[in-house]
Amino acid sequence: MARSVWKGPFVEESLIKKVEKQKLDPKKMPIKTWSRKSTIIPEFIGVSFLIYNGKKFIPVTISEDMVGHKLGEFSPTRTFFGHTPAEKKGKPAEKKK
Repeated sequence: MARSVWKGPFVEESLIKKVEKQKLDPKKMPIKTWSRKSTIIPEFIGVSFLIYNGKKFIPVTISEDMVGHKLGEFSPTRTFFGHTPAEKKGKPAEKKK
């Protein structure tokens, strides 16, 4: 279910403060965040984040295409190793005579 339009997008206040502070700072250090649920707003464009995925921080630089999505969408929590190839699958047991 989507968030109500009258409420607006959810963004943690501390994250907004950090982005505003970084825009004034000449050093462009990435912002470390655990807030995967925050929505990306237009003010975040060009800002670098380190988004926690439960194990480590994934570096992400925000572009225009990302606006409206959640930060967590760009920091996957699970690693997909692929499907098991046919050669490695168990062969059917041979019948004894």
